Amino acid sequence: MYKGKTLCVVVPAYNEEKLLPRTVETMPDFVDRIIVIDDCSTDGTGAEAERLAAADPRVVILTHPENQGVGGAIATGYKWARDAGMDMAAVMAGDGQMDPADLGALCDPVAEEGIDYSKGNRLVYEEAYRVIPRVRFFGNAVLSFLTKIASGYWHVADSQTGYTVIGKRALAAVDWDRMYRRYGQPNDILVRLNVEDMRVRDVPVRPVYNIGERSGFRPRQVLWPISRLLIRMYCWRLWKKYMIRDAHPLFLFIMLGSGLFALGFLFFLRLLYLFFSQDQMPEVTLIVFLFTVTLGLQSFLFGVWMDMDKNKELR
Repeated sequence: MYKGKTLCVVVPAYNEEKLLPRTVETMPDFVDRIIVIDDCSTDGTGAEAERLAAADPRVVILTHPENQGVGGAIATGYKWARDAGMDMAAVMAGDGQMDPADLGALCDPVAEEGIDYSKGNRLVYEEAYRVIPRVRFFGNAVLSFLTKIASGYWHVADSQTGYTVIGKRALAAVDWDRMYRRYGQPNDILVRLNVEDMRVRDVPVRPVYNIGERSGFRPRQVLWPISRLLIRMYCWRLWKKYMIRDAHPLFLFIMLGSGLFALGFLFFLRLLYLFFSQDQMPEVTLIVFLFTVTLGLQSFLFGVWMDMDKNKELR
């Protein structure tokens, strides 16, 4: 137990036979259960997990008959923690990239302050830009900014870190069968937590790289799918939280701003067509374009400001 709270650690593992022992064998003594999720690995991960379970009674092995992605593995672990009545559930990937020395600091906000979800933040670590590969650092920065808008948690950075601790209330509130299954899981869960008005806290952690891990991060394959996910989840959050549950006027401001932006874009295309085909720039069309874009920007930013104010207590 950690400070009177039961704690399990979810370890999603796909083809991690080499690094899984490092993750499990360095687990702090205060961890009650270690839930290893073998996500249909094709190497010796399953056998390695069995060996670790024989040596440590805290280890519980859950096996997927089909690969479900890191999000699916985490969802399986979270459902186990929820059904087992655990007070807290942490996530430490099976690739050894999460320093067990940081686990206590991640647990503290949940165990002592009633925070529902604590996230590791590698970006505030001293010289993080030197430790984290540049491509990942840049991609993380872009996705973190987009996630701030989509989730409403403007105080949360390093959206892509999977080193987290979730509390009992949040475990029960979220429908884990609907959570995104792939690399967008950390972004998706923040949106879902915001809809449930869960408090989220950033905690500095040490970034760990170059220990033999195999990164699945490919900017061209990840940035666009996650960006699409964030747009969809942003619209879902606004509808669910500010129309269905609360009927807040910020929804109207954001929708009005988005609509005017779309209309302004049509006027912009019209101006381009007239300029290149007829060498004209109609003043009326130009004025309408500037008016719609300006009003759209003001409406959208006002809605975003109201959203920020609405969520400022969720920290």
